[in-house]
Amino acid sequence: MVRPPLSPLERERGERFGFLIRQARGDRSMVEIAAAAGLSAETLRKIETGRAPTPAFFTVAALAAALGLSLDELAAACAEGGNGGGTALRQAG
Repeated sequence: MVRPPLSPLERERGERFGFLIRQARGDRSMVEIAAAAGLSAETLRKIETGRAPTPAFFTVAALAAALGLSLDELAAACAEGGNGGGTALRQAG
């Protein structure tokens, strides 16, 4: 099955998601967060840089849990357009 190309809006949303994940990671290492989420550091790198703009739901959920983020807030922040990814997320806890 051939996957249709992503629209510019979908690519932008993926970049915004990656930015938010990177922002939430803060000074913690990529390896630490990837291991906590059960991912490879390369997968996390691709997500953070927008090269994997549509990660699977369970990948997103695992990252949110590892970072202490609310899935609802993360989804809302990714859906917001035009803010350049500058939305601050509150970590759950």
